[in-house]
Amino acid sequence: MTLYGVGLGPGEADLVTVRGKQVLEACDVVYSPGRLSRSVALEHVDESKIGDVDFPMTRDEEKLRSAWKEAAAEIAPNARDGDVAFVTLGDPNVYSTFGHLRRTIDAFHPDVELEIVPGVSAVTAFATAMGVEIEAGAGLSLREAANGASPTGPDRMILFKVTDAPATHDGLVDAGYEVTYGRRLFMEQGETIITDDPEEIDERDYYTLAYAEKEALEIEQATAAFQRQSGTEDETGLSSRTAESDTGSDESTRAETTTAGEPVGLGSELHELERSEGFEHGDCEQHWY
Repeated sequence: MTLYGVGLGPGEADLVTVRGKQVLEACDVVYSPGRLSRSVALEHVDESKIGDVDFPMTRDEEKLRSAWKEAAAEIAPNARDGDVAFVTLGDPNVYSTFGHLRRTIDAFHPDVELEIVPGVSAVTAFATAMGVEIEAGAGLSLREAANGASPTGPDRMILFKVTDAPATHDGLVDAGYEVTYGRRLFMEQGETIITDDPEEIDERDYYTLAYAEKEALEIEQATAAFQRQSGTEDETGLSSRTAESDTGSDESTRAETTTAGEPVGLGSELHELERSEGFEHGDCEQHWY
């Protein structure tokens, strides 16, 4: 018998994982901490299976601890007798309320089995919606920016809980960042907004995120060479280097070939680079040619 922490993803019901859906359907009770997570869960289970738990909107730690103890006391007996789920938007381990429940269960009901079902995090959903690539080797920090806070330091950040965008924006711009905002991305409730103007989202909304990147930050991947190579192509589709070789106008630039007939030069260098990266990241066997 198990208590599952199930990530529902950013808010659209069809972004719940297959594993998450299977767990929800199999559980006897599905607990929801809020209205939005409840609405997503109801797309996958009948309302008769929903169990609500209340948490006060307060920063008073004593009141919060009391609320979590009450929630754990409600959930633990059902988790001993059957399978239950506690759902949360995003992923249960990323800026999630489930962490509080897990720690409380561990402290007061250590016999309850726990299992976490990952969900699509707001981080990855936000990056996708904004067209931001978090490439291999990239440095990216997660920060909170509630009530106008403007955390600085890392070259690139995704900020949660941007509840006073104009104030946050001023601080980030002064620190040399370019900032773009996204509100209620991949959510079925409310209006989706993407903008670089903080005045467009000046009203408070908990589900507002921001992407901040240091101005003039340059990040070049190995495949950028493809773009440079394609930029030298003439109207016939041949690169200037190839065209010169074909006309014999510059013998020094004529392409050499390997014994297999493959060109030696930029393409070969990229081939070797891709192969070495494949070895490094486990994408190919060492004997691959």
